[in-house]
Amino acid sequence: MKNILVPIGTVDKGITNLQYAVNLAAMSGATVYLVSMYKEFSKVGTLTKVNQLIIEDTEAQLQEVLDAVDTKGVNVVTRPIKGDVYDGVTRINSAMKIDLMILSPQSIEIKDEVYLGPITGKLVKQTQVPVLIVPKDYLFRKANTILLAFKNGTFNDPNVLAPLKEIAALFSSKVNVLHVRTPGMQVEDDTIDPEIDALKDQYTETDNATIFQGVLEHFQSNNPDILCVLRRKRGFFEKLWEKNSVMKKEFHTTKPLLILRGQD
Repeated sequence: MKNILVPIGTVDKGITNLQYAVNLAAMSGATVYLVSMYKEFSKVGTLTKVNQLIIEDTEAQLQEVLDAVDTKGVNVVTRPIKGDVYDGVTRINSAMKIDLMILSPQSIEIKDEVYLGPITGKLVKQTQVPVLIVPKDYLFRKANTILLAFKNGTFNDPNVLAPLKEIAALFSSKVNVLHVRTPGMQVEDDTIDPEIDALKDQYTETDNATIFQGVLEHFQSNNPDILCVLRRKRGFFEKLWEKNSVMKKEFHTTKPLLILRGQD
């Protein structure tokens, strides 16, 4: 794991996410990129000064987050990025291959009943970067157990499991695998990739209406420190393809959520 990206929206959530990223980078030797997006007005007349003030405010926000975190000697690069969050993340990933992006569950304007706000939801849905959703004020700790839940256990991309493997290796985590069979499953969904076989410490099969219901049924017995799922149209966050947000009544967790980039 070489490059970890932390986009910030608010200072408080930025501090939580940066501290988690720094702790992870201190173990892996990664560089952390702390970025904040800003919108620039057309450079006409006095708007040039307005744009400069916007950039200065963005840089000040980045510095405030950085000053509040013990960086533990980790290389943290701060950058104000012009444009919206999605375009900015896409450009950064194209330039320097991001191995993991750390986000907060909710956007700043979202009510309590929402788990993934539209900004976080869009990033999960549309980018090809693995995402770790860290709950607000979550304290970094050793992940003794990681629960990997899926329906389709085959991958076109051999690197899909790379973030899970690296995190499990850093923490010496036990990886529990939950294979959820749902009604109308395709034959290929019953096949398990050899990499999962090699990674698993415990394997469970379950029959449920959805992957989410399978996780609910087995979450407490596994008691994971990190829940890991795949980003697929027919997968755990199927509703993200209907809208860019996830309500708490649909799903939420107080543990970090690792979302791998499965094929659509």
